[in-house]
Amino acid sequence: MNTTHALRAVRRTLLPALSLAALCAAVATAQAADIDVSDARLSILPGDTPGAGYFTLHNASDETISLVGAESPAFEAVEVHESMEHDGMMHMHELEAVEVEPGASIEFAPKGHHLMLMRRTQEVNVGDEVDVTLRFADDTTLPVTFDVVSPTAL
Repeated sequence: MNTTHALRAVRRTLLPALSLAALCAAVATAQAADIDVSDARLSILPGDTPGAGYFTLHNASDETISLVGAESPAFEAVEVHESMEHDGMMHMHELEAVEVEPGASIEFAPKGHHLMLMRRTQEVNVGDEVDVTLRFADDTTLPVTFDVVSPTAL
């Protein structure tokens, strides 16, 4: 195959693939634009105890969204948790996903849904900001900056 034929073959196969990849990236970005996070706070105690992430997640899209995880460079692990009372005792467990219906909001708050941020990889103190990336079931990600607060500030 000569050079001209090789270039034509690349144009026929590679350019449509790149166009499709760009379109998919634009759709993911548009979907993230329909997801809003407000009042993002990270409650933290001194030492290497886990922190708890609280925020309000609003779905302005026309489809149900599903938060499936999160990550932060400041922590080795971030999990989505829920605390609930059962027989007078508080229990906490990890969730695989939290769904938010179109036009609805869900509050991540003490004694309810929250992010559990574990094993710090860097020093984190009250007054700092911590970057967290929320991950959704459709592979959309949303970067959020959390203000680090004392548990007494909640």
